[in-house]
Amino acid sequence: FRSREALLDFAEKHQIPISKDKRGEAPFSVDANLLHSSSEGKVLEDPAVEAPEFVHQRTVAPEDAPDQATVFTLGFEKGDAVSIDGEALSPATILTRLNQLGHDNGVGRLDLVENRFVGMKSRGVYETPGGTILLAAHRGIESITLDRGAMHLKDELAIKYAHLIYNGFWFSPEREMLQAAIDHSQAKVTGTVRVKLYKGNVSIIGRESPESLYDQDLVTFEEGVQAYDHHDAEGFIKLNALRLRVLGKRNARDKG
Repeated sequence: FRSREALLDFAEKHQIPISKDKRGEAPFSVDANLLHSSSEGKVLEDPAVEAPEFVHQRTVAPEDAPDQATVFTLGFEKGDAVSIDGEALSPATILTRLNQLGHDNGVGRLDLVENRFVGMKSRGVYETPGGTILLAAHRGIESITLDRGAMHLKDELAIKYAHLIYNGFWFSPEREMLQAAIDHSQAKVTGTVRVKLYKGNVSIIGRESPESLYDQDLVTFEEGVQAYDHHDAEGFIKLNALRLRVLGKRNARDKG
């Protein structure tokens, strides 16, 4: 279709129902797939005005969500979600169920002004209930299975990766290069995450993995555990702050 008008004409000709305002026109435009929906235009064009509630079609309002939290487990294998509450499911089925859980608990709303590739700013209202849950849970399992350096680098690469996809470069060689690095980072991202949904919020309340790098003996405050001696850090702290002490001496000298 060459325009929204042509698309609307097609829908009317083939009796495809579309939301309309009092003038018989669509009050805003929507693009949607299994992962998300994005709404733009008309009633949403003024970024100072709150989006009408009828724009949100994939989530209930957080204030109308149940007063009882929803808790479940999400299983991961090599970075991919593979199960809900221990039941092995296909990726599409997992996302469908997470969409419903997110919908019921008002999770996944986002109102933002984005910078388009062509240079303009555009206000959009997004809904991605399942994606919001999946992202939080994935970060939860990564927090105990990824090395610090690998996690920090992946976070940097993720921004570049997102820009490439947003700007239409899915089939570019640079996207494929980043994909290889990200896939490699997920080799040990296996385990389960406990998720709590409550009135628009996603909380990670537990995570465990056979590949976990978390060592409780290293971080405990209890006496009698000698896995980590805090005295070992004294030399490191002095060296780490050496340049700051040198700068401080110079600054004091300049002021004096």
